[in-house]
Amino acid sequence: MRLTIDHKSPVPLHAQVESLVREMIKSPEYQNNALLPNETSLAKQLGISRNTLRQAFNKLVYEGLLVRKKGVGTRVADKSVSTRANNWLSFSQEMKASGIEIINFDLQVSWVEADNKTATFFDIEKGKRIMKLVRLRGRAEYPFVYFVSYFHPRIGLTGKEDFRRPLYEILEKDYSVVVKLSKEEIGAELAGKEIGEILGINSSSPILKRKRFVFDPGGRPVEYNLGYYRADSFTYTIESEREI
Repeated sequence: MRLTIDHKSPVPLHAQVESLVREMIKSPEYQNNALLPNETSLAKQLGISRNTLRQAFNKLVYEGLLVRKKGVGTRVADKSVSTRANNWLSFSQEMKASGIEIINFDLQVSWVEADNKTATFFDIEKGKRIMKLVRLRGRAEYPFVYFVSYFHPRIGLTGKEDFRRPLYEILEKDYSVVVKLSKEEIGAELAGKEIGEILGINSSSPILKRKRFVFDPGGRPVEYNLGYYRADSFTYTIESEREI
């Protein structure tokens, strides 16, 4: 692939480099995590500074299209799963809409006593028994998300439901519980030993942690959900529209 940019063009150099690299990573030559050319040699070939090159690379790293590793270089990232925070869906619905087939690597149901956090959210007495649903999910190749969900006892879940079905479909069709509102807290942290072992990554690897508080149309709490996502396999995109 011939790598050139137009130094006489009114389009900024970094924007031209960004477009060029986007085309590069689509070509078969740079698939399967292939390394991109060395920054110094690529900058020299294009006749630009390394700072200009890095400006373009940094944007693509931020978007999750490239992965940079010190002492190794910059490579094309694995195609990651992406979810949007606009018109939220259940995880199964999100993945189906993206054409991604998801399997359950582990699925466990148990009854636990509500701790301070869950009791406060559900507005129930601490120690009251609530249902806990644990699911390890991902592509056929490997799991990339670990969910822990707790449900308000008002719903009437028994634990014998077929949780291979979409969760919110079960709530609506089997229990006439419609989920309307989702409030979320999203942050990055290290996996730690327990989550690292579950997701098959190092304890020092970064993960995306998402807390989801789910309510019915009347504003009553339905589900308290914790999601732990492999950072190398998942992108969370927020789409918003400014009122004018």
